[in-house]
Amino acid sequence: MPEIKKIVIDTSPLISLVAAWGNLNFLSSLYEEIFVPFEVCQEIRTGGKQGFAVAEFDAAVFLKKQKSPVIIPAFLANILDRGEAAVIQLALDENIQKVCIDEASGRRVVRLNGLRVTGSVGILIRAKKEGFAFSMQTAIERMQAKGIRLSERVIRIALDY
Repeated sequence: MPEIKKIVIDTSPLISLVAAWGNLNFLSSLYEEIFVPFEVCQEIRTGGKQGFAVAEFDAAVFLKKQKSPVIIPAFLANILDRGEAAVIQLALDENIQKVCIDEASGRRVVRLNGLRVTGSVGILIRAKKEGFAFSMQTAIERMQAKGIRLSERVIRIALDY
């Protein structure tokens, strides 16, 4: 199956990828179009951990940052946070088959909606498979240093690449 070239991405993976890589520029080599819902843009720009990843997000001009909110149906709004719900709904609205969400509850809802899902570590694995030269161990350590929690299982899978 050919690799999917369009993706909708959530807040947590964007922050995690900045922690792992230092910027988001490598994403433009992995995907032709990377959509960021308006709601995710707002979440990132609120600053989280002392504004971490805000400058890198703003510098990533290749991201298709949506200018208006997604109309989120009640069933998504009631079970997920706004960012995750917006990611799923934007993917459904735009017929984009793959989304990037890290949280387990969001990933389950993605699958229930017939979409494919990856996470921040999945994107790092794809980068490794496509020949990017970086240390997966260092990327994981950087993520953990920023307080990003990764299961032992996910770490083992990542370090196999």
